[in-house]
Amino acid sequence: MKGLQESKQALSRLLDEERRLLLHLEGLLDAEKAILLKDDSPEELEAACITRQECMGALLRLQDERSNLLRMLGYSPDNAGLLGLINACDPERALPPRWAECAELAKRCRSLNDHNGALVASRMRRIQGVLEIITGKRVDPNVYGKQAQQAWVTRGRMVAAEA
Repeated sequence: MKGLQESKQALSRLLDEERRLLLHLEGLLDAEKAILLKDDSPEELEAACITRQECMGALLRLQDERSNLLRMLGYSPDNAGLLGLINACDPERALPPRWAECAELAKRCRSLNDHNGALVASRMRRIQGVLEIITGKRVDPNVYGKQAQQAWVTRGRMVAAEA
């Protein structure tokens, strides 16, 4: 019984730390979004990205620690293994709501990250358009040739004469 209690305590600590890190990441992603919308400080954006990457590194280390715990206790290092350990060591069912909260936080972080990525892509397209106007040169898309080599298209080609 003592082993199950220790497993529950270890898993509880990991879930608490994951929740803390995910809340921190959510705040960082919100701050990054505000910087992207403000659109006037590349240095501030770079600093925010570095901080976000550090938080992501901490989350990955925590995931490795959880995977190692699961393996050490004979469970697969995935969601099914985590559920198996929770079922074995937590008959009071205190851990599933905490695990669900972490999953929801991770989902929100992914959504924020996707939104920020779309903002970055939009900014890059806008900058590319400005550069084309300034230089008078249109950058053609990068495509693959017949032999699968990468090439820059310099002019249009007719693909079919009939529809």
